[in-house]
Amino acid sequence: MPIRTIAAVAFALLAGTTLSLAATKDDAVAMVKKAVAAIKADGVEKTYAAISAPGGKYVDGEIYVVVNSLEGVTVAHATNPKLIGRNMAEEQDVDGKYFAKDMNALARKQASFWYDFKFVNPATKKIQVKDYYCESLDSTRVCAGVYRP
Repeated sequence: MPIRTIAAVAFALLAGTTLSLAATKDDAVAMVKKAVAAIKADGVEKTYAAISAPGGKYVDGEIYVVVNSLEGVTVAHATNPKLIGRNMAEEQDVDGKYFAKDMNALARKQASFWYDFKFVNPATKKIQVKDYYCESLDSTRVCAGVYRP
């Protein structure tokens, strides 16, 4: 087989693998459901610690779990422990959206919802639109999302 053909096949396989590994909205939903099930089964203390553990099972590429109280305080964060305990209610994205405040209002009315805002993608370090899926659980919202290219 000619080298060009082998190279083309190898590139196609690699491209296909990369595309198949791209995060999807379904992946975000699955991650939130996994976290909610753990909170219900194991309790908040144990699960929040597991969510916030570096390199834990609540991070998969660009998808990671964040739990906020409905007052806006981050109670668990899978990629940025510095945000735990911080009230995000008055934080705005680059377009001026009060994303935490907006999501908390939605969480008070709906069992689950999607919300989009701009945030720094920890993988690319660029500000991108994030499609964020959340489920309301007691006085919190459990969320994970995917970044748009």
